[in-house]
Amino acid sequence: MLATSGWGWYLGQVAEATVNRTDAIPTEGNEGTGDSGAAMNLLLVGNDSRSTLTDAQLAELNAGTDSGVNTDTMILVHVPADGSRASFVSFPRDSYVDIPGYGRDRLNAAYAYGYTNAPDGASDKTKQAAGAQLLVRTISQLSGLKIDHYAEVDLLGFFELSKVVGGVEVNLCKAVDDRKWSGAYFPAGVQTISGADALKFVRQRHGYGPQGRGDFDRIVRQQVFMAGVLRKMLSDDVLLDLGKQRQLVQAASEALTVDKNLNLLQLAEQMQSVTASSIEFQTVPNAGTGEEDGKSIVRLEDEDTLHEFFAQLSSEPKEEAPKSAEPPKLVDPSEVSVTVFNGSGTSGLAAKAATDLEAKGFGVPSTGNADSNRYAQTEIRFAAGDEALAATLAAVIPGAITKVSDDASPGSVQLILGSDFNGVGKATTAQPPTDPVAGEDARTAADTGCIN
Repeated sequence: MLATSGWGWYLGQVAEATVNRTDAIPTEGNEGTGDSGAAMNLLLVGNDSRSTLTDAQLAELNAGTDSGVNTDTMILVHVPADGSRASFVSFPRDSYVDIPGYGRDRLNAAYAYGYTNAPDGASDKTKQAAGAQLLVRTISQLSGLKIDHYAEVDLLGFFELSKVVGGVEVNLCKAVDDRKWSGAYFPAGVQTISGADALKFVRQRHGYGPQGRGDFDRIVRQQVFMAGVLRKMLSDDVLLDLGKQRQLVQAASEALTVDKNLNLLQLAEQMQSVTASSIEFQTVPNAGTGEEDGKSIVRLEDEDTLHEFFAQLSSEPKEEAPKSAEPPKLVDPSEVSVTVFNGSGTSGLAAKAATDLEAKGFGVPSTGNADSNRYAQTEIRFAAGDEALAATLAAVIPGAITKVSDDASPGSVQLILGSDFNGVGKATTAQPPTDPVAGEDARTAADTGCIN
């Protein structure tokens, strides 16, 4: 025990001697809306600046020209108080958000606003701190959490760190050829990448094929690479090799710029019980891509949804409600009052559906247009307690989605016709599987399945 604790102290001293520090945590605008207790929230940032790269390094890394001080990777790392697990939540760089003091813009502009609007004559270090603080305030506002710590790595730091790790194993479902943009050029299958190849891998934004999702695929690559790094650091090859531990700690501390108060040894101690299967990677809940002021953007979910999502990171897993042993019993159609709304985009469909429902004995007091004519799937909405009414209607529209809704009046149901609706008494058109909604599905550091 003495040897282990002494070695940990020594590694902490090595890290403290070489790590770069910045005043990244603001005193205002970072209060959070919820109490995370002894949990730790760290903002991990990848800075796309090439200012420290030589012409030879720019060519080797296929990094192009300097793009300024934009932050193209932003990940909120949450470690609960007991240190039993860790959550990595990625924010797309094009997330359209409120930046305190600057209005709405893409998230990767927050750091740049703070940096370029620092007081006249400010040193580069002061500008870096101003950029980091504005980004922290922006993420805190989005997540509802207080950001405790900050860690930033630039392209050169990532390049050096990936080499010291000794390469990371990744698994591609198909070959990649993005030599025109990121320089990524990899065969399909399992392979180990490091150095320049690692940087090309995590920076790829193009060449994913017709089903590619741009920055979302790039986020998956970043998460997969980090998962590989963490698996390696948790392996016996590192845990039992003191020399490799020292090498990794020194390389990490030299590659990182962290806030003034982050104690790397304490962080390691807090995460000492974490395993690869308890390290989870997710993407912030969003409503997909769009365009605003001529810019390609990612629309995040509303503030309440985001705050609820982040508040649940420390919560205990919820037990699933027991399923009813028997489905609801059907009632006579005459007992079911149905309001029909047309969301299919096909004119006159609500009136036709109402006529067909009445012919089967249902009551239809009114019809109308839905709040959108872009419903892909037909829905049956009902008030809690009216499951039997909804089930009776669903029996004549197989495939329709049934859901409890506060908008439905007790004793009646709403039928929202989607583009899959084929008529009363006919099954709706089966919908093809869709990509997972970002923020809902997660992968762990133990997942080694192939990616796009």
